[in-house]
Amino acid sequence: MAHVVTNKCVGCKFTDCVEVCPVACFYELDNQLIIHPEECIDCTACVAECPVQAIYAEADVPEEFQPNIEFNATEAHRIKEKGQDAIVQKKDPLPTAAQRKAELGY
Repeated sequence: MAHVVTNKCVGCKFTDCVEVCPVACFYELDNQLIIHPEECIDCTACVAECPVQAIYAEADVPEEFQPNIEFNATEAHRIKEKGQDAIVQKKDPLPTAAQRKAELGY
């Protein structure tokens, strides 16, 4: 079972999670990160690193974020097929990250 990045990441794109991932399963979209479901080993290392609690185990994804399970899988496959590598180093968050984090209550 994989972990899933929910749309809480949209507008933030904090990358603290990628530095602790032992298998490089995070991929980058313009406004968020996603996890490739076949590459994730379900180690949970990334969960505590997310400043906006956007990452859940697939079995624990709240109802409101259920569509994010398929979104992660579809987008991760699409990006990997295009030849984009996984993100493995921390980058600066989006300019809207602080505002988005506050909106989410963190």
